[in-house]
Amino acid sequence: HRRFDFRPKTDPYCQARYTFCPTGSAIPAMKDDDVIEVYRLQAPVWEFKYGGLLGHLKIMHDAVGFKSFLTGKNYTMEWYELFQLGNCTFPHLRPGMDAPFWCNQGAACFYEGIDDAHWKENGTLVLVTTISGTMFNEMAQWVKYDNETGIYYETWTVQASPGKNSTVWFDSYECSKFILRTYQKLADLGAVFKKIQTNYTSIILYSGEPIYLGNETSIFGPQGNKTLAAAIRNFYNPFKPHQTVREFFVDLFKIIDRVILNHQFYLFYNLEYWFLPMKSPYLKIIYEEVPLPVGSKASFGV
Repeated sequence: HRRFDFRPKTDPYCQARYTFCPTGSAIPAMKDDDVIEVYRLQAPVWEFKYGGLLGHLKIMHDAVGFKSFLTGKNYTMEWYELFQLGNCTFPHLRPGMDAPFWCNQGAACFYEGIDDAHWKENGTLVLVTTISGTMFNEMAQWVKYDNETGIYYETWTVQASPGKNSTVWFDSYECSKFILRTYQKLADLGAVFKKIQTNYTSIILYSGEPIYLGNETSIFGPQGNKTLAAAIRNFYNPFKPHQTVREFFVDLFKIIDRVILNHQFYLFYNLEYWFLPMKSPYLKIIYEEVPLPVGSKASFGV
């Protein structure tokens, strides 16, 4: 996933159904000698609207919690879409605009408190490691960098086949990937993680080798490829970015239908368009184990 120099201003056309990070605050500086517990948090996506429904599909949202020993305060940190998932997955086809218009950004959100009931009821709230205040402050610096340079949300993982060592053509970039990067950063700073099983959700498309098509200008600009432009618009035509969760899943099944019938998918990734020659099993939602990291510093086993 490409890093960018800065986060672009959001276009007023892009409106969120739910405010992004409504109670968010700056990450506080901790005292160096503080002892901070780190918690793994996971619950079904959109639980506030649909209860545990998406838990049965194992479509989970991940976050990380912190508890300061010196102040007794709890904090939650997560990463999610600025304009909800539909906008990150499907573009708007706007009248008078040739190119599909994307309202797609993701970012970290940090706020005081851990909603214990939310995470415990249908999900997970478990201690994974303990760190010092110094390590927490170094992590906070890294979060700032990560947030300013990793700006686009990517729903899909694209790989060659369901096999374990299958080629990954494109990696997703969503809430769980941020949590995995955070754990890795803490491990690199010396955190030692407990030996517990940790699983994450991925939405995977299966495709032969992707074909590079170009960027917005080369396809939709004045010198662009009219036939290709029409094919991409036509592909995205049935999908609605501003939508309820129910509509999102209706659209997901429309995609499966199109993809299986026509063996094709147009992917927009890092501001470029790619053609995916799709193949069986086309699309899967999987919930699989990703182990907690082992640090690169020799901080244990002495």
